[in-house]
Amino acid sequence: MTGTDASLPAEVHWNSVLSNTPLPKALQDLLHPVKFLPRKVADLIPFSSEKLAEIFTRFSVKADSVEAKTMKETIDECEATKIPGEDKYCATSLESLVDFSVAKLGKNVSVFTNEVEEESKEQEFTILCHKERYVYAVFYCHKINATKVYMVPLIGTDGSKAKALVICHMNTSAWSPQHPAFQLLKVKPGSPVCHFLNDDALVWVST
Repeated sequence: MTGTDASLPAEVHWNSVLSNTPLPKALQDLLHPVKFLPRKVADLIPFSSEKLAEIFTRFSVKADSVEAKTMKETIDECEATKIPGEDKYCATSLESLVDFSVAKLGKNVSVFTNEVEEESKEQEFTILCHKERYVYAVFYCHKINATKVYMVPLIGTDGSKAKALVICHMNTSAWSPQHPAFQLLKVKPGSPVCHFLNDDALVWVST
């Protein structure tokens, strides 16, 4: 099966459900070559801390390896208890990502990602960001009340222009006092916390 054949059902699902919303390049890049599994395949693969041994065996990952540690951390984050006011879900296929988002926001949505000029060479824009890592594409989706989204213009070291998404959590009173953000920013729970999103991140907005 070629990458195009494997990704076709996912693209068809996107276009049939979100006919007025273009498929973002960040997701296209995960379909060619295949990094997103088709839903019918992903649904058959365990994604649970209770099934870690089976998961490692299925993907020939040694239990004491760095990759295994990374996979465990991703699953732990997906299984972590929701904070008050948060709705979260880990999508293991493009189809499940679409269905979760549509269930929460409806079909009239815009999807935003970071933008870089096409002519721009690969370079650093000096942004610290975090992303999930796994043996195949997994998107950590969550909606938190009292959240604002901004698109921030950036200029690279060679003058190339880019736009980066910034999420601001306006009320962090329900967050753990030990949350790394409070340590880095030297603020207390309840204070606004903003952070940049990495290139694989998507922001869904109801239109």
